[in-house]
Amino acid sequence: MKKRILILVGVLGVVFYSYGQAQNPECPQNLSIFAEHAKVKNYDSAYEPWKMVYDNCPTLHYAIYHYGEKILKDKIEKDPANKEKYIKTLTELYKSAPQNFPKRYTVVGSLIDAALLKYNYKLGTNEEIYGLLDKAYKTNRDDFKNPKALYLYFSTLVDMNAAGKKDLQEVFDTYDDVTGKIEEENQELAETIVKYLPKEEKGTITSKEKKILAAARQNGANYEKISGSIDGKLGKLADCDNLIPLYNKNFDAHQNDANWLKSAAGRMDSKGCTGDPLFVKLVEALDKIEPSANSKYYLGSLYEEQGNSTKALEFYKQSIDLESDNVKKAKKLINIASKASRRGQKSTARKYAQQALDVNPANGTPYLILANLYANSANDCGSTTFEKRAMYWKAEQTARRAGQVDPSLKSKAAQSAASYKAKAPSKQDIFSSGMAGKTIKFNCWVGGSVKVPNL
Repeated sequence: MKKRILILVGVLGVVFYSYGQAQNPECPQNLSIFAEHAKVKNYDSAYEPWKMVYDNCPTLHYAIYHYGEKILKDKIEKDPANKEKYIKTLTELYKSAPQNFPKRYTVVGSLIDAALLKYNYKLGTNEEIYGLLDKAYKTNRDDFKNPKALYLYFSTLVDMNAAGKKDLQEVFDTYDDVTGKIEEENQELAETIVKYLPKEEKGTITSKEKKILAAARQNGANYEKISGSIDGKLGKLADCDNLIPLYNKNFDAHQNDANWLKSAAGRMDSKGCTGDPLFVKLVEALDKIEPSANSKYYLGSLYEEQGNSTKALEFYKQSIDLESDNVKKAKKLINIASKASRRGQKSTARKYAQQALDVNPANGTPYLILANLYANSANDCGSTTFEKRAMYWKAEQTARRAGQVDPSLKSKAAQSAASYKAKAPSKQDIFSSGMAGKTIKFNCWVGGSVKVPNL
């Protein structure tokens, strides 16, 4: 339930009356009683006075809903014989909260809470849970910010598809939308982190800003978890063996639908299905009706598949020039950098990774690409074994930066950084070399330098 923390101070009756007179003169006193009990988590004593207020004066104060949820959840756990009764009451509470206090509770939050309640206590079917979450998502997508509910929304849809109750195309459409939603949330969180990270590093961050930064990191970690779970849930449904027959079947009906073509071509490209003739049909149809950054990018993928990297790069550049959205432009630049990296074109890969950071510094993926490039260049830089292995420190630092600016990459960045650190000179190596605290410059394509850790 969307709520704000209630601060109970002074004479409670005075505070409560400021929200309007109760229909029943006993309500203010009971409100004060249950609130005092609930504040110290004495929910058993809070229940009866709370129930009296909820039944007779539901619009008296939002504390009825703030504490009511806690009181009822406590009853559900401690009184299993009457669990269904309390769950029914809590469901009604969720529904009435936004009706009585629309400035504090939302319809979307109410629907999400009701769905999670059914799921947690195994009282609802997949259809019922999905119905509530689908209604919430489509009522106000921007307000749908609960990571667990977002995963449950997609998960139940996949389960319904497995049971023959939902079409595979709907699964793919929802996957596109949900993953897009996660990307939007992560982008917003990463922008917050990029804003406050320099202050944290300089030690000039305020206590309020520190809390904002900590919340952004925690929320980013939550989205990171469900992102992997959603991809895992989709599993083999999005393999080429399923995509190709599905899109072949629907191509004639959607060959003039730019959005469908972009989605289909994008998924085939990301899943490595570009070698199939269908991908050519999709790209050509898209470029014909809507020449765009996307169509040029997919044309580049076609030439990439044919082994013509020079021609592919021409179309990739056209795609970048046509793209006006910096977030999308950064993703295209990242893809180009990744392809160049796989081909061993290190300078080209770094160029596009850096451009991606320039247009969207809140996306940490370019740092991971750069870190991998540096690590793969260890043998090319330095005249001694120690200097060569020092490159892994630069790779480690760069990988850690990915997790610092982009919470969705925290785990991946930490794993990569740990791997690079393990390959760098050990403390014994540093001691033996006498290089502790000194700076090593890299006279190769990487350039720059790294400071050897002090012992």
